[in-house]
Amino acid sequence: MTEFKFPVRVYIEDTDAGGIVFYLNYLKYMERARTELLRSLGFDRQYICNATSMFVVHSSNTKYLAPAQLDDELWVTARVLVVRCASILFEQVVMRDDSPLCWSEIKVAHVDKSDLKPVAMRDDMVSRLKQYYLPTSLHAD
Repeated sequence: MTEFKFPVRVYIEDTDAGGIVFYLNYLKYMERARTELLRSLGFDRQYICNATSMFVVHSSNTKYLAPAQLDDELWVTARVLVVRCASILFEQVVMRDDSPLCWSEIKVAHVDKSDLKPVAMRDDMVSRLKQYYLPTSLHAD
């Protein structure tokens, strides 16, 4: 398996005055998809937000390709491009039907809560994430 899919519906709170999804909400949709991917692998909130470590977004590269609108039914995908001991690089796409609306590469770091320095993920998380590897990137141009 190389892709995780998460459904999203666009509500009025997600849109601007013109009924178009506000650009920042695409990143929120992607955050939900990454969280649900981890949950599907058996890593719930207690694991992800434990007493000593946490995940933080390190960087993102996002391209907005077409607008989503009020009441659209969307899919948000999450693919793992790279897993290192203390970081994960995801490729994510927000889609309506078969049309990509927003594409992003998002690097998430696993850090120690006390000093925010990188700390290794558990081996079981790294091995489970590998089932979502995508051999080649689907960069949107």
